[in-house]
Amino acid sequence: MTIYLKMEKIAQKISEQCRQIERKNIERFLDAIIDARRIFVAGVGRSGLIARAFGMRLMHLGFTVYVVGEATTPAIKPGDLLVIVSGSGQTQAMITAMNVSRQKGAKVAAITSFLDSPIGKGADCVVQIKGRQAEDAARDYMDRQLSGEYDPITPLGTLFELSAMVFLDAVIDELMERYQKSEEQLKEFHSDLE
Repeated sequence: MTIYLKMEKIAQKISEQCRQIERKNIERFLDAIIDARRIFVAGVGRSGLIARAFGMRLMHLGFTVYVVGEATTPAIKPGDLLVIVSGSGQTQAMITAMNVSRQKGAKVAAITSFLDSPIGKGADCVVQIKGRQAEDAARDYMDRQLSGEYDPITPLGTLFELSAMVFLDAVIDELMERYQKSEEQLKEFHSDLE
């Protein structure tokens, strides 16, 4: 299979995943962002990179945004929103961040594949992006490859992460429309210390 065909296959899978997201959950997620005084984004590994990219775009839109774990991130407070990106919904550091946020009176929004996970159950609003199946997540990557039960084109959490990135970029586009922001206005907030 050529790289082009692999790219098309991945894009097709992302499109299928994104079409399965429930509209009411998208609206709840958008409302949580719009209503938040400040937004904190969090994730671990590649999910963390996607959370950071989303945070950067929110900042470009004029939202006050912090990345959990950075030295300059303040304490979370009532009226704030924590956005967690976690495919498994079981990442211990994110469960801890969720619990602290809820104890402090902040809201929690989660993007995960598993609604019945600790993060899926504990968040105020959840956007489910079905990446891999629970049985795939529980089994070793090599075992799945050797048994022929897992498509090598999107190993580990790749399908979730790519779909989450596309979803969050679409959220940014929706917010740009709602706030009537142009790309030129976003550029005004872009870092100039690089």
